[in-house]
Amino acid sequence: MKTAATLLVFISMFAPEDKGGIRAYRLDPAAGTLVAAHETRGVPHPFFLAVSPDQKTLYSIWAKEFASQEDEEVAAWRIVDRDGTLVPLNRRSTRGAASCFLETAPAGRTLLLANYSNGGVMSLPIEPDGSLGEAASFLRNEAAGTLVHPRQEAPHAHAIIPGPAVAGPEGGAGGCLFTYTADLGTDQIVCRRLDPATAKLSANDPAATKTPPGAGPRHLAFDPAGRRLYVMNELANTVSVYDHDPATGGLTERQTISTIPAGFTDFTKTADVKITPDGRFLYGTNRGHDSIAAYRIGADGLLQLVEITTSHGAGPQNLAITPDGRLLLCANMPGNNVAIFRIDADSGRLSLVGEPVPVTSPSCIRILTKW
Repeated sequence: MKTAATLLVFISMFAPEDKGGIRAYRLDPAAGTLVAAHETRGVPHPFFLAVSPDQKTLYSIWAKEFASQEDEEVAAWRIVDRDGTLVPLNRRSTRGAASCFLETAPAGRTLLLANYSNGGVMSLPIEPDGSLGEAASFLRNEAAGTLVHPRQEAPHAHAIIPGPAVAGPEGGAGGCLFTYTADLGTDQIVCRRLDPATAKLSANDPAATKTPPGAGPRHLAFDPAGRRLYVMNELANTVSVYDHDPATGGLTERQTISTIPAGFTDFTKTADVKITPDGRFLYGTNRGHDSIAAYRIGADGLLQLVEITTSHGAGPQNLAITPDGRLLLCANMPGNNVAIFRIDADSGRLSLVGEPVPVTSPSCIRILTKW
């Protein structure tokens, strides 16, 4: 893929209203430099971000007190200039607290949202101007917490992503989308169907796939072809590989592999997982060990460890990979910086580019390609 001259990058700063915000940067992929372009201040605890498929709208969490007893909100922002200027469109209730994940469906008409505290997931219709309509669905997992770990006392939805499309009545596009929710509390990957026309979620059969007991699934990602799902398990410090059945949405576990070095016994937990656009390499973060685990993805989809390297900051929370697959950005949230790495095209190994960029509590990174 041809490298763009510069890319527009949004980074959320997870802090109260007086310090919280969303900062836009210009990323030079060739030089690996990240230069601040614009800052939207006064956005309280914008923990996670999503971008519409047409890349004209940004979505963020809006929480006056993150993980309190009050429902939080999700905000829609119009991107109006190449410097990342944001104009507020509207906000909607998330119907929960510790709202922790956002993603848009490929058709661009639905925003998916996960609430950690109550285990609920939402789907909201996206209006033609990018603003959010009233929630079309709010569903909770009825399964009991597994209680293998103290945090597994109840369902805790940690991420929801769209999967490959289901064929329509005459084949090809036109049917529903599957969605997949990582539920840390129940050790499940919950599969539901999404109707792109109505933005409504509904149950699927099979409804869920069990992860290893005590795994605590957190984030998940499909390979570019949609054949396999990769799940980062926060509590077990592992990553799991599942074969994906495009007809039923079912998952079959193939492999579970550690993200930390053998013999490491101090406290650590995983966070994010990302795959290069060519589907050759996978990266996951370890918070506590403060590292990034890199894997080669084989032709059979299985993972082979390449290296576990320092994240150059405390608590690596979120990752982003440039569209050409040459750079990886890592948000070290309690470390207050974003580290930029060059990805070796042959081995997948990471090398730091320059010094990490100071950012207040960076929690999520989104890279745009159309600006």
